[in-house]
Amino acid sequence: MKRHTHLLALAALCSLSSLQAQNAQPAQPATTAPVAPLPPQKPDEAAPKMDQKTGEPQAGFIGAHVRFVDIAKQNTAKVLFLGDSITAGWGGQKAIWDAAFGQYSPANFGIGGDRTQHVLWRITNGEFDGFTPKTVVLMIGTNNSGSDSAEGIAAGVTKIVETLRQKSPSTKVLLLAVFPRGEKASPNPGREKLAAVNASIAKLDDGKNVHFLDIGAKFLEADGSLSKEIMPDFLHLSAKGYQIWADAISPSLAKLME
Repeated sequence: MKRHTHLLALAALCSLSSLQAQNAQPAQPATTAPVAPLPPQKPDEAAPKMDQKTGEPQAGFIGAHVRFVDIAKQNTAKVLFLGDSITAGWGGQKAIWDAAFGQYSPANFGIGGDRTQHVLWRITNGEFDGFTPKTVVLMIGTNNSGSDSAEGIAAGVTKIVETLRQKSPSTKVLLLAVFPRGEKASPNPGREKLAAVNASIAKLDDGKNVHFLDIGAKFLEADGSLSKEIMPDFLHLSAKGYQIWADAISPSLAKLME
């Protein structure tokens, strides 16, 4: 009898557990509040590169910036290359880099995807503090071309040059025209915008501390087009393209380094 009573109690307990399980609400997955769209950045106002998903500065951008600040503190580089992924690409061309610029103990502060506002933020947040290279080779602005006006991009480049001069008056600036992009010469609105940028920033050349140099034509074919041999994606340079760059600026750089 006791055994029968025990079995009935166990069955009742099982039935109750089953009923509770049926009535239990399924667990709701955790949700993350969406990040509001980030406001546009002005090309002539310092700003870090932001992660659109998190609303925070991009980790890779900050990591590279920290490394560059450490290099700046050493203050041993006599030439600094400053810019975006096109400049950063020198990191994959060691033989050309060493042969052309090795005698200057060069430093490369290029970060892929950078715009004028990002370079401006970097040099106002440690990358040029106490750093006095003899010459800065600056080329920036192509990543702004999709969203900013020619006037805005030129204002951003101007602000960078002014900031470099303020932070290290003894440093000369070799300001390069923004390189041509896109396969065809025409129609090519991007190139037209960058041509307007280059015409504007060329006026920064004072013949003493800031020297403007446009080597864009050296990358082009006779009909004005870009070849994949020089720019495989019609924006970034091949090894042959970097050799053209090195050869084109070396005489001007040598004069500035005297």
